[in-house]
Amino acid sequence: MAHFFFFILIISVSFLPLALSRSLSSPPHNSQILDVAKSIQNTLHVLSPKFQSFQQEAIKQPLYNSSSSSSSSSSAFSVSIYPRSSLAKTQHKNYTCLTLSRLARDSVRVSSLTTMLQLEEIQTPVTSGVSEGSGEYFARVGLGQPLKEFYMVIDTGSDITWFQCEPCSECYQQTDPIFNPSDSSTYTRLSCESPECSALHLSECSSTGTCLYQVSYGDGSFTVGEFATETVSLGHSGGSSFSNVAIGCGHDNEGLFIGSAGLVALGSGSLSLPSQIKATSFSYCLVDRDSDSSSTLEFNSAGPSDSIIAPLLQNSKRSTFFYVGLEGISVAGEMLSVPANIFQVDDNGNGGIIVDSGTAVTRFERSVYNALRDTFVKYAQDLPADGDFMLFDTCYDLSGMKTASVPTVAFHFSGGKTLSLHPKNTLVPVNSSGKFCLAFAPEDGKFSIIGNIQQQGTRVSYDLANNLVGFSPHKC
Repeated sequence: MAHFFFFILIISVSFLPLALSRSLSSPPHNSQILDVAKSIQNTLHVLSPKFQSFQQEAIKQPLYNSSSSSSSSSSAFSVSIYPRSSLAKTQHKNYTCLTLSRLARDSVRVSSLTTMLQLEEIQTPVTSGVSEGSGEYFARVGLGQPLKEFYMVIDTGSDITWFQCEPCSECYQQTDPIFNPSDSSTYTRLSCESPECSALHLSECSSTGTCLYQVSYGDGSFTVGEFATETVSLGHSGGSSFSNVAIGCGHDNEGLFIGSAGLVALGSGSLSLPSQIKATSFSYCLVDRDSDSSSTLEFNSAGPSDSIIAPLLQNSKRSTFFYVGLEGISVAGEMLSVPANIFQVDDNGNGGIIVDSGTAVTRFERSVYNALRDTFVKYAQDLPADGDFMLFDTCYDLSGMKTASVPTVAFHFSGGKTLSLHPKNTLVPVNSSGKFCLAFAPEDGKFSIIGNIQQQGTRVSYDLANNLVGFSPHKC
């Protein structure tokens, strides 16, 4: 079964009334240059044997000092994060097969989100906005005393941090040895009467009075085990250690996780890691998924001074997720003509745009996608069309080109701020022969998703103290 882990940010959008398409009074750059040759080279590099040397070197390097003292919540610190391709060796014979695999996983992810975000009644309670599985970005996290290190998926769409734990009734394969709580002097089971247990969406009580948790996902996957407190260590050069962090110790974990030891929850609920360590802010930057480089997940540090700032909002029906105001979308400086309320969250909590680092391909409600695609095609007439590819219906043959001029897609936030996407966030290669496709797709539900292809290369900062979110291109 294919499954996913993800980060999620939700965007509430207010578009201009339906009208004739028009140009912006101060448009962003109408087009930008895509380095076609470099993109194709990356598709070959990610499949090369040398690419995996990064994985081996990263695992060898210790990130923590087990003697470090507990850190105050106001201290700034960071954790390295890596794309999935750096840690999970690909078995695909070519880039086409790798792309097909990614898109198949992505479809499972979106199906799971559809169940979650449509607020449909389902038999298995959903306590996270993600489905288990192929988390696209991993962080190295320390757990327990003496400290042990693990590669963990990071996810802004979840509130419960959990690890696979011995003894296992059902555990999947992970990169590191499975955590054994009996080896840690700081592991403490939580009672059923504890505030942490009461805060769970779904819990049970064992015969000995221990709190049992279950995190269930929209695709039917789940993790079950003891709810406990443990020391969690984050950061470089000794790190920052936080005691008594409530975590799930999963003894039954159903799903394909591709090397991860579990999940670090970065949502806005009371049990998320930022809430428990009283972080005033956090930010992440997602490197190219075909890259062997890394970036950072940072806590309590000021965002870049040139960030594109928007108000950070919440949906009372979905407390885990973050929302931000958006006024419109443009292509080559032309605003899309869509109804004013098409992306607004209604009174029942439906709607909005999810910015999800686990979903790869950005989805828009079908009428918005059609407007985006048609406008893009209009301004990309110099690019030779090349049919479709799986869920992508707009592709181009860029073989023989070293560079290409690509119409700029931009998001326009309230307050006049504009985030112009880099061309590599708009057109992506699907093989190593020069076929590139528009990295957006239609969604028939009442919501839209901004995927990680559009986030790559941009630092996304959450100022929790001031309820702001910032986007900072080229700040990885």
